[in-house]
Amino acid sequence: MTDGSSDEPRAAVTERPLRVIREVRVKSVLSPSKVYAYTVNPYVGCAHGCTYCYARFMRRFSGHGEPWGAFVDVKVNAADLLEREVRKKSPGTVWVSGVCDPYQPVEEKYRLTRACASVLVDAGWPLVVQTRSPLVLRDLDLLTAPWVQVGLSITTADDAIRQLFEPYAPVIEERVRTLQRLHEAGVRTFAMIAPLLPGAERLPELLAGAVDEVLVDRMNYHYAAWVYRRHGLQAYAEDSYYKDLGRRLAAAFAARGVPCRLCF
Repeated sequence: MTDGSSDEPRAAVTERPLRVIREVRVKSVLSPSKVYAYTVNPYVGCAHGCTYCYARFMRRFSGHGEPWGAFVDVKVNAADLLEREVRKKSPGTVWVSGVCDPYQPVEEKYRLTRACASVLVDAGWPLVVQTRSPLVLRDLDLLTAPWVQVGLSITTADDAIRQLFEPYAPVIEERVRTLQRLHEAGVRTFAMIAPLLPGAERLPELLAGAVDEVLVDRMNYHYAAWVYRRHGLQAYAEDSYYKDLGRRLAAAFAARGVPCRLCF
């Protein structure tokens, strides 16, 4: 197993082309959120298709028969709608995104996340971007605004574990490097260690100097329990494992001067 600091060749991300990319028009894009005041999701579906993703429930309402990760709906009018909505609603922190990765591969072509971020930055609304993708670096010119925070979801330091749970997502080394570049550019950064996967023990070492804050959450087993069973990882699914590792991570980050919040 390898981790993000390894000098070995990077593990390849498994390729699984999308079966369906559908352009849609929606009636609203700025939605209330239980995490922040609002959330904006420029896409429905996510090509990363992580095994544990809670957003899989969206499949029931999408009209798609394809597996999670094999379809994406592109909200082509998202930025135009958002520009109108920010003029009508009270300002509040906006999470981009809650049920998709805003910088998944289709963003390279459609640039909807960039367009939405531009609307929010120009309006001066607090913006929290959360992604797994180095593509976020393309938009550094927007994200250096002082009311913007950018986080990378990094669930483990072991890329072999990443391949089991997130085979279509960017490798760990790329995510760590992305956080480092964002931080060096003056962007307020955070790491979201959620879910907390085996191999997370080395993340304080890898992320030191790259983040201003860390959040840690445990696994939701509803979708990914089979991965643990198939690979003999059941010992990493116990409450005792999460509590112990969570405490150790919080202490290790604190020792490096990085606030770490446990969300369980």
